[in-house]
Amino acid sequence: MGIKKDLSIDYLGVKCENPFFLSSSPVGSNYEMVAKAFETGWGGVFYKTIGIFVADECSPRFDHVKKEGMPWLGFKNMEQISDKPTEVNFENMYKLKKAYPEKIMVASIMGSNEDEWRKLAKMCDEVGVDLIEGNFSCPQMTSHAMGSDVGSNPDLVRAYSKAVAETTKIPFIAKMTPNITDMTIPAIAAMEGGAKGISAINTIKSITNIDLDNMTGMPVVNGKSSISGYSGAAVKPVALRFIAQMLQHEKLKNVPMSGIGGIETWRDCLEFLLLGCRNLQVTTSVMQYGYRVVEDMSNGLMHWMDERGYDKLDDFIGMALGNVIPAEDLNRDFKILPDFNDKKCVGCGRCYISCYDAGHQAIDWNTEKRRPELNDKCVGCHLCLNVCPVANCITPGEVKWKDGRQEVEIAMKKDYE
Repeated sequence: MGIKKDLSIDYLGVKCENPFFLSSSPVGSNYEMVAKAFETGWGGVFYKTIGIFVADECSPRFDHVKKEGMPWLGFKNMEQISDKPTEVNFENMYKLKKAYPEKIMVASIMGSNEDEWRKLAKMCDEVGVDLIEGNFSCPQMTSHAMGSDVGSNPDLVRAYSKAVAETTKIPFIAKMTPNITDMTIPAIAAMEGGAKGISAINTIKSITNIDLDNMTGMPVVNGKSSISGYSGAAVKPVALRFIAQMLQHEKLKNVPMSGIGGIETWRDCLEFLLLGCRNLQVTTSVMQYGYRVVEDMSNGLMHWMDERGYDKLDDFIGMALGNVIPAEDLNRDFKILPDFNDKKCVGCGRCYISCYDAGHQAIDWNTEKRRPELNDKCVGCHLCLNVCPVANCITPGEVKWKDGRQEVEIAMKKDYE
């Protein structure tokens, strides 16, 4: 029998069977798709953004970034909000909630003025969705009155959040744009306007590739292209950074956070949870592998919980947040020299080349043994460890304290996967 753990969680007062939700996007844009996702194991859906405005899409609209034959390192999406009639989308959400009452339906909405936000919120109320997300973050809208241009304007974020909060009692979540320096500013404005939670991040404005035939970006639409949203594995570090900064802010530290950005595996899910997220949204990996990625997320997370002795998500949510500290507070009194395992070393010389050309020239190459040898120039940067193609061949070794510094017990990472 497989390992079973309780993955249920309270999110904004709503009981969720697990934290895994489809994010507002093409992967959850009609009845059939969402129904299949629910039956595969997703706890809920942020249904593709609905507006009074109905999108008129271009073709093609997707592109991806690859390196050394590895595709989908990053993904570009030029699609806007739903291209289906507003009433049809609300009807789909109503039918889905009736057919799957235990699943959580989140309506993602976007207006272009306060009246539209109020109208959409009222329609959400009539349909009976569990939660509402305000899309202040889509980077490819054709109107500056919608999307990320609104999300970078705290006054508009506050006003539109207030318009929704005054119209309905359904908890309102504000979805943030990463196309801004400090996300805490619009996030605080949203909470001041009446939002109850924050989602982060939406996609990052990008040009993924230049097409050499048409001399424009990708994808090529009649010989032209445009700047639009970047997602996938490449954006996870940016998402984790914004989420940590918001949850460490005095005014946002207790805000229920929904994490988005490059979530592909159970390990990605765990990282967002450890920073403090109570809900997880996924799109790009579903576009690659289908709805069944949720099976790895559930199973992998339960196995990790079993190994660590955790019974529920609340046992470890946010455990990593306090260990992300300002750079000026890091202990800089020591350096950790790398330790080379000659038996695991394959003699490729990547550590030597990288250190000589781009590091501190702290590795000599023993041509007779075809093995690296550390010299006294090492500063403990661990570039060698990061470029080594063999797992745990180069590991953290001796700790050397700088002259005059007080030695204390330090925590080290020993095992590199």
